[in-house]
Order: sequence, then C-alpha cells, then structure tokens
Amino acid sequence: MDALIPVAVVLASYLLGSLSFAVIVSRLMGLNDPRSYGSKNPGATNVLRSGSKKAAILTLLLDAFKGWLPVALVLTYGPEHGAVAGLAALAGLAAFLGHLYPVFFGFAGGKGVATAVGVVVGVNGSLALAVVLSFAIVLFFSRYVSLASMVAAVFAPAFYLFGDGVAWQASAPEVLSLAAMAILLVWRHRENIHRLLAGTESQLGKKKT
Repeated sequence: MDALIPVAVVLASYLLGSLSFAVIVSRLMGLNDPRSYGSKNPGATNVLRSGSKKAAILTLLLDAFKGWLPVALVLTYGPEHGAVAGLAALAGLAAFLGHLYPVFFGFAGGKGVATAVGVVVGVNGSLALAVVLSFAIVLFFSRYVSLASMVAAVFAPAFYLFGDGVAWQASAPEVLSLAAMAILLVWRHRENIHRLLAGTESQLGKKKT
C-alpha cells in the first residue's frame, strides 16, 4: 500500500469531520447561527433551542454520518488496497477531531457526541448497541444528557476491550482511538461537569427556573 494513502485517508476524514452541520443546516434553513445563542455549541442539542426539531434531527444524523462514513469506507474497501491495521479507527478519530476542531470554522466545534456515536457504529454494531444502552440507562435514572454521554463514552473502550466473540477482538488502534475520543469528549464537557457538581446542570424534560 502506498505510504501516502493512510495520510490521505486520515486528512480526508478530518476535513469531513470539519463540516459543522449545525452551522450549515441552520444557514440553509434560515435559522440563527447556533454559535450565537444558548450554549453557543454547534451541535444538535443547541440547534434544538432554535425551535426547529427538523433542523436538530438533521444535524444529529449528519454529525453521526460523518463519523461513520470514513470508518465504513476503510473497512469495506481498505482490505483490497492493503490498508494498514487500525486505519479505520484512525480515520474515525480524525473525523471526531475535525468535529471538535473544524478547520473550516475557526477550529471552534462541538462536543462530538453524535460524531463519536457514528464512529462507534462504524467500528462495531454490537459495541454501538452496548454504548447506546449505557447512555439510555444513565439518562433514564439521572435525566442528565451530559452525564449519560460521558459515561457511555468512557465505557466504549472498556466494552471493546473486554467484549467476547470474534467481532469484539481488541486491537491497540481501536482501543486507543476510542479511549482518546472518550478523554476528549469528557474534556469538552468540563463546563457541564462543573454544573453537575454545583447541582445546576439542566435535566432532560425539566424546565429551568
């Protein structure tokens, strides 16, 4: 395999991740820039604050899609081109980094939850199911979306590492990429962590007073 191909794949994945769909979808639908209101975070949750559920759902799906696509493409077409081991995981991590630090939007991106889910779906469907179930359980009992997101992100590399079966065999690139995404996702939620500790974090379905 040409040594430049992995570099090109990672770079293309980062550029794809750099497409801030929260901003793009909002512009196309005539909505305010999500970086100008609410949490100022260019993500689906903040887009929802615009009052457009359609825009929020579209943002969520596209953000997840850009995490899934590079992983799926490498896993599908990489073997016949001699793709190096772990290239799919590196492509997913690059897309995730693109979302967090998008070159097209001044390196000010979102928190990466939807994109991380897309990457996990691409890596392994069973892993994605376990992560989503973890998210749902924590959200059900706590009603904190931020807490559920962080817990699910941290569990992802552990699930992959200790899972059984051929499809769950752990390799260093996948585990390290999932761990890196978990650390970065928690770091991007540091303000939420402060609010959780202070008891001021918003709960799902509960209006602010």
